[in-house]
Amino acid sequence: MTAFLQLDQVTKSFGAVTVADELTYGVEAGEALGVIGPNGAGKTSMFNLITGTLQPNSGKVHFNGQDVTSMNAAKRCRSGMARSFQVPQPFSGMTVFENAMVAATQAAGLSGHEAEKFCLEVLEQTELLDRANTLAGGLTLLGRKRLELTRALCARPKLLMLDEIAGGLTEAECASLVKTIKDIHASGVTIIWIEHVVHALLAVVDRLIVIDFGKKIAEGEPHAIMKSPEVQEIYLGIEADA
Repeated sequence: MTAFLQLDQVTKSFGAVTVADELTYGVEAGEALGVIGPNGAGKTSMFNLITGTLQPNSGKVHFNGQDVTSMNAAKRCRSGMARSFQVPQPFSGMTVFENAMVAATQAAGLSGHEAEKFCLEVLEQTELLDRANTLAGGLTLLGRKRLELTRALCARPKLLMLDEIAGGLTEAECASLVKTIKDIHASGVTIIWIEHVVHALLAVVDRLIVIDFGKKIAEGEPHAIMKSPEVQEIYLGIEADA
């Protein structure tokens, strides 16, 4: 049986550089999957292949019972995929609330009072309600990270993909964000989270996969994976940061 999200032998190369090497794994509905790997391992490219901003050279992507391999990014978003970006990309000249409304109307298809009410609920969930009328360009790093999360949630995702959302935060800021992500996961949203801040990841995810040079090299229970000699050798620097 195909998982809620299933990658089957997904391969993508740019000339001699392979960013996805026969990637195969599944994510069940309601699961939280963590993804680790060194810079340049192909993690963000994997997100781009899942969301449709990159097309694979070969392989298939199935989502929620449908083959979405040839579906464009906009249709995949409307089907229930949403993501944050490693470098926050808000509409800086718009308010936090206006940023949320763009996602709610364009991705989730809401309008009018329904869209406004929904955005306010999400802003409360992501602890940005008191900054609703603040220009996005004036937010702190934590605020911009929370806005990335807000915009993704305003798309009403069934699958939420987080790309290094804890990066650059203080310990207290990271702990606060982890609590919010835990609450989102507890509400039933399926999560795939790429992260270098491993202790944040381990606080949330049910399972961990390790990617290196576009290839999955390990998969399993998070703490067991982190104790693997191969993983420790490759990611010693990440463990030190964590």
